[in-house]
Amino acid sequence: MHKISELKVLYFGTPVVLIGSRNEDGSANLSPMSSAWWLDDSCMLGLGNNGQTAANLLRERDCVLNLASSSMVDAVDRLALLTARAAIPDYRVQQGYRYERDKFGVAGLTEQSAELVRAPRVKECPIQLECVVDEAHPFGGPETEATAFQVRVVRVHVEEELIIPGTHYVDPLRWDPLIMKFCEFFGGGQNVHPSRLAEGWKMPHQLQRATG
Repeated sequence: MHKISELKVLYFGTPVVLIGSRNEDGSANLSPMSSAWWLDDSCMLGLGNNGQTAANLLRERDCVLNLASSSMVDAVDRLALLTARAAIPDYRVQQGYRYERDKFGVAGLTEQSAELVRAPRVKECPIQLECVVDEAHPFGGPETEATAFQVRVVRVHVEEELIIPGTHYVDPLRWDPLIMKFCEFFGGGQNVHPSRLAEGWKMPHQLQRATG
């Protein structure tokens, strides 16, 4: 029997993407997100306008979509409540966000140069998609101002062990993406890590963060 429910969030389950972009001073920015979907060589990204990443994409017109594996959950979670924008809205402060310019350093990840765009790749991510921004569309209402970015993949980097030998296909049995479902991290079908983002959004979850 179905029940009508006013769900707080609608993150039913999408791959976690670490978006590499360039700040106005040329430094590297890295932001986790899970509002992305692909069709052919294009991808749609949903980004809130209060973050640094949206501003970077509007200005620089490129990015790298670094797809994280489930084994990278600790590094991704360290980025969850960080922003490279110094002016943090009150609601984000209440959720626990803080200003941090060195995202790569905090996450313990390695910046890697892209080949066709200025935005940075993440060396540890097994799949890296260099993209250019084709279109940017306003999205959401007054309380959720956001931008829907239409980006086009111009170069794909994949770890060789993930490719089926003799083909250009990724082996789905070897590729284990980090998935976010309702603000919680999943990999291999299991809840692999409690999320700081879930805490910020006051989402109930069964896993308890380890202490000590």
